[in-house]
Formats: sequence, C-alpha cells, structure tokens
Amino acid sequence: MTEATEDDPTPAALDAARSRYLRHLTIERGLSPNSLAAYRRDLGRYVAALAAEGVIDPAQIARGHVTAFVAALRTGAPGVPPLAASSTARILSAVRGFHRFLEEEGITETDVAYDVVAPKRPERLPKALTIDQVERLLEAASGEGALRARDRALLELLYATGARISEAVGLDVDDVAEPGSVRLHGKGGKQRIVPVGRYAQEALDAYLVRARPELSARGTATPALFLGARGARLSRQSAWHVLSAVAERAGLRAHVSPHVLRHSFATHLLQGGADVRVVQELLGHASVATTQIYTLVTADTLLDVYATSHPRAR
Repeated sequence: MTEATEDDPTPAALDAARSRYLRHLTIERGLSPNSLAAYRRDLGRYVAALAAEGVIDPAQIARGHVTAFVAALRTGAPGVPPLAASSTARILSAVRGFHRFLEEEGITETDVAYDVVAPKRPERLPKALTIDQVERLLEAASGEGALRARDRALLELLYATGARISEAVGLDVDDVAEPGSVRLHGKGGKQRIVPVGRYAQEALDAYLVRARPELSARGTATPALFLGARGARLSRQSAWHVLSAVAERAGLRAHVSPHVLRHSFATHLLQGGADVRVVQELLGHASVATTQIYTLVTADTLLDVYATSHPRAR
C-alpha cells in the first residue's frame, strides 16, 4: 500500500478505489457530467477526511469512520461551516454507494456504511395566514370589471377548497356544474369532489354570469373556467401574479402564494375542529401523514396561547 505524500495528501489506494467507482458510474450507470462532478466532489471530501485520520486503504475503513465523517459535516470545523441536513444526506448517499461498490467488487469484505442513517431533515411547518389576513386579502380582490370579478372568484375558490394552483387553473366550467361543490383534478389523474362555501359560490356565480362571457368573447371558445384578459385559459404564472397583486393591495407584508392559501385552508379547518382524515380527503393527500404536519401548526398555536395566557405558564 502506498502512503500519502506532501504533494499528494490522498493515499493512492483510496484514490484508486474512488476513481474506479467513478468509472463505474460513468460506464455502467451512465451518469450525466453534472452528477458525476457532484459524486467526485463529495467522495473527494470523504477520502480526504479518511486520509486525515490516517486511513490509507479501503480495507481499513470502519463504520466509526463513516459516522464520524457524517457528524463532522453536520457540526462543521474551524473555517468550515456546518452543512444542512439535506446536503449531508446527499454526501452520505454517495459514500454509501461507494462502499456498496467496494463490497460488490471484493475490494472490502463488508459494507461498513450500509446502516449509517442520514440525519433527519427538520420538518418545515407550513406558513398560514390568519383568518383576518385572509378576509383582508379576499376583500382586496373585489372591484369593478371582469378581471376583478375573476380574481375574486379565483381567490375565494382557492381558500374555500384548498386547491393547488394547478388544479384551480385546470378547472373547466363543467367541473363546477353542481352548486356547492367543485370537481378537482389532482396529482396522478385522481379526481375529488370538494365542497364550496357560500362566499366562494357567490363569487363564482357572479363571475360565470357577468365576467366570464365578456372575457370569453375576447378569444376562441374554451371550456376553461378561469380566463385571462385575452380569453384563453388562465396560466399558473398569471394566477400567481393575480395573487401577488391582490396581496399588495391588501397590505400583506408576508409572502403570500397559492400554497399559502392551501396551508391556511387546512390550518383553519383543523383549528375549527375538523378531523385530520377529512382534511386529508379535501386536500387530496395520498397519506394522512402528509396532512398531519398541519396538526403541528395548530399545536404550536395552542402552546403560544398557553404561554402568554396562563398565569403559571412561566
């Protein structure tokens, strides 16, 4: 085995194993140049860390070396900032693939990294507007003219149903044929019927009776529910622009996106006592686990109220 030198701080045996794995990724797996560059960079960092620990041959690597490397990525080092959980998980994936290859090729007897677990990514709680903020937003969407009527109907529908923006702009007129409900076309071609509240239904009726015919006359015939200024189906980008403009008129400084309205829909339902499985169906989530993140939002609200209101909370 070849020791590392001052000119080449990486032990030759380790570097040769890494190069062999990269060739495997290129030839057998057909990775793109960008992906290959990422693997080369991540494994170079790993091999350098092993060399710094005096490891000069793949056979010397133990599970402890892998876990120590992962821990160092998360905590950082002098002059080296710690990495986010997502970045650490990406590097560990490259390391695990490397060790799996070493075992399969007979370079090492065991795969020392097979059960090393990536750090858990912190759950990002969805942002939600308050009910007062939603009311201000919807009121700011009101006004004269066909476009204002469309904007009010669109935003009322988004908040009333929790629809994704793609589902909303993908609606056809026939999807709201039944009063009090709307048929949404979700991911994977799945459809769901979602109730529409009185305010949203009134906004939709006003739009369909007065505003949509005017907008439709500006373009060619289309079954689309929401139309743009030229009579074509409203695009996702245009819908984003509508919401941004209305939020600005409402004086809402917080970032407001269609997904924020979806989060607000779910959060307000749970705060009002709705069962999480009902909310799951309304949102079109395949798993209730996805919906349960909203229960964390309401739990945080309860804790905040308790901390500020109970005389012996502190």
